[in-house]
Amino acid sequence: MLANRRKAERRLCRRVAKIHWGAGSLPRDCTITDISAGGVKVVAELLEIPQQFNIIFAPDNSRKCRLAWRIGCEFGAEFID
Repeated sequence: MLANRRKAERRLCRRVAKIHWGAGSLPRDCTITDISAGGVKVVAELLEIPQQFNIIFAPDNSRKCRLAWRIGCEFGAEFID
């Protein structure tokens, strides 16, 4: 049995958001499938995910993130702000 290494409990959700990784790039659509105080699980059909990026939940609500893992179209990100 695998141990749960999460520092905070995650809550299931299905929330549309955007990923943005810097000047000159356009925000890309994604879906947040679960969220906690420390990070998110995301589904996005992106070929490349940089090590650091922003998740935009709303025009005035974004979080800086670090890529934690990736399997196909799903990935986990840790909040770093």
